[in-house]
Amino acid sequence: MSTAEFHGYVGVQSRGLIALPASVRERLRLNEPGTQLEVTERADGVVELRAAVPVPAEQAWFWTERWQQREREVDAHVAAGRVSAFDSGEDFLESLDALEPEQ
Repeated sequence: MSTAEFHGYVGVQSRGLIALPASVRERLRLNEPGTQLEVTERADGVVELRAAVPVPAEQAWFWTERWQQREREVDAHVAAGRVSAFDSGEDFLESLDALEPEQ
């Protein structure tokens, strides 16, 4: 087992509260405000906890599968060097004009 893993026991308090060891909370950044744990009860009796940071409602669009696919496409273009840089907004707009077919 690596030093980045924990195995041990924690007590369950009367209201169902558990206290995670400080080393686990710090390593997984569970001390951050708003951090949550995803709880999964499995059929074999195992209870899994996974660190999860909730997504604010106004940012949910970014995490949709379609948007994430677009992000991966952009990453691939950047990695392949298929990008352009412009010195000014004017240069950028001119490049867009060049893309439009003439009427």
